[in-house]
Amino acid sequence: MTLMMFLIFIVGFVALAVTEAKLVFWGLAALVYAAAALALGGALSLNIVAILTFIPGVVFLLLSVPMIRRLVLTNHIYKAVKKILPRVSRTEQEALDAGTVGWDAELFSGRPKWNKLLDIEKPHLTEEEQAFLDGPTEVVCKMIDDWDTRHNRADMPEEVWQYLKDNGFLGMLISKEHGGLGFSAQAQSMIVSKIAGRSIAAGITVMVPNSLGPGELLEKYGTPEQKDKYLERLATGKEVPCFGLTAPHAGSDAAGMRDVGVVCEGMHEGKKVLGVKLNWEKRYITLGPVATLLGLAFNLYDPENRLGKGTDVGITLALIPTDHEGVNIGRRHYPARSAFMNGPNSGKDVFIPLDWIIGGTEYCGQGWRMLMECLSTGRAISLPAIGTVSIKQALRVTSAYARIRRQFGISIGMMEGVAEPVARLVKDSYMFEGARATTAAMVDEGQKPSVISALLKYRTTDAMRERINDAMDVHGGRAVCDGPSNYLFAGYQAVPVAITVEGANILTRTLITFAQGALRAHPFLYKEISAAQNENKAEGQKAFDKAFAGHTGFMLRNILASFLHSVTFARFASSPRNGPTKIYYQRLHRYAQNFALVGDWVVAFLGGDLKRKQRISGRMADILSDLYLMSMTLKRWEDDGAIADDLPIVQAIAEDRFAAIEHSFDQVFNNFPNPVLRVLMRFLVFPLGRRAKGSSDRENYRLAKAILRHSEQRDRLTRDIFVSFDPEDRTGVLEDTLQKVEEAEEIEKRFIRALKKGEIARRLDRDAIDDAVEKGILNDNEAGILRAADEATDKVIRVDDFDFDELGADRDADKNVAAQ
Repeated sequence: MTLMMFLIFIVGFVALAVTEAKLVFWGLAALVYAAAALALGGALSLNIVAILTFIPGVVFLLLSVPMIRRLVLTNHIYKAVKKILPRVSRTEQEALDAGTVGWDAELFSGRPKWNKLLDIEKPHLTEEEQAFLDGPTEVVCKMIDDWDTRHNRADMPEEVWQYLKDNGFLGMLISKEHGGLGFSAQAQSMIVSKIAGRSIAAGITVMVPNSLGPGELLEKYGTPEQKDKYLERLATGKEVPCFGLTAPHAGSDAAGMRDVGVVCEGMHEGKKVLGVKLNWEKRYITLGPVATLLGLAFNLYDPENRLGKGTDVGITLALIPTDHEGVNIGRRHYPARSAFMNGPNSGKDVFIPLDWIIGGTEYCGQGWRMLMECLSTGRAISLPAIGTVSIKQALRVTSAYARIRRQFGISIGMMEGVAEPVARLVKDSYMFEGARATTAAMVDEGQKPSVISALLKYRTTDAMRERINDAMDVHGGRAVCDGPSNYLFAGYQAVPVAITVEGANILTRTLITFAQGALRAHPFLYKEISAAQNENKAEGQKAFDKAFAGHTGFMLRNILASFLHSVTFARFASSPRNGPTKIYYQRLHRYAQNFALVGDWVVAFLGGDLKRKQRISGRMADILSDLYLMSMTLKRWEDDGAIADDLPIVQAIAEDRFAAIEHSFDQVFNNFPNPVLRVLMRFLVFPLGRRAKGSSDRENYRLAKAILRHSEQRDRLTRDIFVSFDPEDRTGVLEDTLQKVEEAEEIEKRFIRALKKGEIARRLDRDAIDDAVEKGILNDNEAGILRAADEATDKVIRVDDFDFDELGADRDADKNVAAQ
């Protein structure tokens, strides 16, 4: 009987915890349980059980009354929390208000609702957008000579600039009403991707006006007069925009900029008007050197309160023609020797009228919110597009080169050591394309995913760096010798730019992603912080009591569910599918539950110290991003039609992501400052130890081997990039040669066997081919196919070289100086 009562107790506890039952139900359940134990009578153990459950039952019922609960419990916790929880600054508040939450909130909840993921519309383009991608975008890719652009000119040719302007590339986000293309986020992402795969400089040039820039700000916030004046000119390239945000003393802390505007009277067009006197210094401004219209962010002050917004108005945005008096467009930066235009600008006592403020005086002081809204959407489109296409492009050329290039009598791609980085390229191409496409689809549905855009930016650009390094390693000397035929070096050079812009990855990972996500996406934390900071104490206590009660149930459920899903290896976790991906949905649910538990405790214990404990915050960001990337991988598999050939890729990605998640959890536990919580969290998350091992060598070898030839899978993995089959093109020669090598494959095997047996002498291969014909090993047609493959291979493995005086315009002058 005692055992039965114990089992009933466990089942009841589980049911109440999992359903996040209110305190009144906990109290009633405890009293019913106590009454049942007394009714059974007899055994001393049952009487003790009755007493031990009766007292908590009474306490729970009393605490379920809000007035009593606040008086004896939550008001005291409220006072303590006010001292512990981080205070949300004005700029942080505006950033939180600007973005929206979506799938990130489901991951923070620990109980992801799969329909919210699978119901996101499948990525697609309209007929007009697809025609633009296949037409003008393809044309501009063919126009670009990347070596000439970055080495000879350090700029795009004028005809490329003009083509981009004439065809609306700089105004894709501007509505048709105002002369723009009015394209979706998906289309913008894919167009930028395709161009960037051909030339990073051209991709960035197209990206910037369609990301954070005057066009988007005017569309969303501009006055009717501002829209009529500028949007059509921006859409057609008559105006080239840039946006001045980053300042020398601010960097990633844009809110700390020293650029200042003061409301005062001044002269404009011969009249005395109310306006703003500006002083600023900006740097790293893309398109700055060629811009005709400068968007500017600055701190606005109004000493006489003429605008009625107080003396410290806050961050404000203005639109200034670059030829306006006092504007100084400085010289040019040369970031990582990339050819896109970038440079500093400044202004000294520059007077502008109030109607140059974006949105007019109504939007004075709201600049940070405006920027955060634009940045959350733009960052979800732009850099993930460039990072993803760089990985796909690296896979396309590396898979061809690894098949074409032979060492020790075999294609180097067949070597396990080379197959390892090729497999990484395969997995990341699939995973990040899924993340890029679905995130853009979220934006098209109206989301402004600030947390997701931050994690996706840092993960895609970090992966871009790692996978281009893999491609460089496979190519060896072919990749490190720069020149007109080198198709990797420009991307390799540009990696630090992608890592740095729109928020340096180090700070995005360690300061922003998890901290902002916890505030924005946690179901109760933000409510508790807002209540603790409410100036009305009575209202704050009531709001805190309600949020804290919900948070308590959330925490109890996290403890129980995390342990149960961990000890059962997620077999009872939810999944929307019963097929081969079911276990991956279940394991993803399990790790999301673990993340909800650990994230909750990290924030609750560290509080305001979370910004200082950046390594823990960074590891929590890694877990969140791995959960997101795995979600996007499963979503892509569904959207692509559950293609069986791609299932091994999905499985390998899953094993890698889950192993990475477990490693990050382990590092959080190892470094958590509270030893008791450290042990308890490890027990709840890893009750049976760490189990994930990552994908196996055999699995990765199969992935690499499958990609070393033309196939539908290779095309899927590298879809929507620019592909040429022209043997005179620097990447087209790879595709042309791969076809010839595949055609000659069986012939080549017979030829090599004859060489090994000594039936023909090893000479220059083309001479040996003649010998093979003479010996009857090959016929004339076969010899022709083998020669064509051999000659094409020579072109692929050829490395650029130069005359001694061809590189460096001042070499002769340097020689004369040395001689003197």
